[in-house]
Amino acid sequence: MFKIITRKFLEVLIFVLFITFVSFLFIRLAPGDPVLTILNVDELSVSQEQVEALRTEMGFDQPVLVQYGLWLLNFIQLDFGESFVTGQKVMDMIAAALPATLELSLGAIVVMLMVAIPLGSLSALYRDHWIDHVSRILSIIGAAIPSFWLGLIFIQLFGVKLNWFPTMGRDGIMSLFLPSITLGLAISSVYVRLLRSSLLDSFSQEFIRAARARGLSEVRIFFMHAFRHSIPPVITVFGVSLGSLIGGVVVIEVIFSYPGLGSLVVEAIRQRDYPLIQGYILVMAMIVFVVNTCVDLSLRYLNPEIRMKEMENK
Repeated sequence: MFKIITRKFLEVLIFVLFITFVSFLFIRLAPGDPVLTILNVDELSVSQEQVEALRTEMGFDQPVLVQYGLWLLNFIQLDFGESFVTGQKVMDMIAAALPATLELSLGAIVVMLMVAIPLGSLSALYRDHWIDHVSRILSIIGAAIPSFWLGLIFIQLFGVKLNWFPTMGRDGIMSLFLPSITLGLAISSVYVRLLRSSLLDSFSQEFIRAARARGLSEVRIFFMHAFRHSIPPVITVFGVSLGSLIGGVVVIEVIFSYPGLGSLVVEAIRQRDYPLIQGYILVMAMIVFVVNTCVDLSLRYLNPEIRMKEMENK
């Protein structure tokens, strides 16, 4: 246990240093000057002396490595700095927007499970029947349709014409339905096909034939043996594709004007708000790292082979 904790700590340390440095460097290399944005030079008359004075005050006249070192020193003290635009602390802005993004992500995952598990399971149980064909066609259509286009269709149909759901903002659970369904359907197609393939592989295993030989019911065989054996590959892919989910959340939040981290970072990019962009990248990276760690731990629980290999290596 001590070795596992030590290894995870070192992984976190290396991961944070790498992701913060790369993101810090790329943000600085991006076109645009936040000093000009802050001074609003498009609408106000500003002298070059004022521009240089503000650039010096914000530390942009120093080398990038020095700027990164100063930012890292503040980060160690849990200080992400202040927004260039609003003057608020970055952590306060992220903390205010994070619950909305987590709600939307959780809602999308629930929709994905409600779609992927029944369709993937039925497709595997009734292989080459009409149910299997319909399921595979729906998954292909879902993979081909862009999430932003699907969101616009839902807004027009269920929000404007039928007026069933609100289409903008975050005002109660009703405002969560359309963005969650849009994002959940967009990501479910991958898991329908993956679960089908994994279940078909499980049905061909020796332990399934042995369970049938012992007289176990098909329902018990499916849930207690085949389905459990099929879950680890799905969980693994979920950990790998979490970045796609986060990217989808950003798009959906912008379309539905949902006040989460996605909308916040898009506005920060437009205004060259470096501290807020850096804080967003770090928070999202840590969420991905934590989820992947949970995936590793869950795989150790669900897959006895991993535990046996670890015991053999000791």
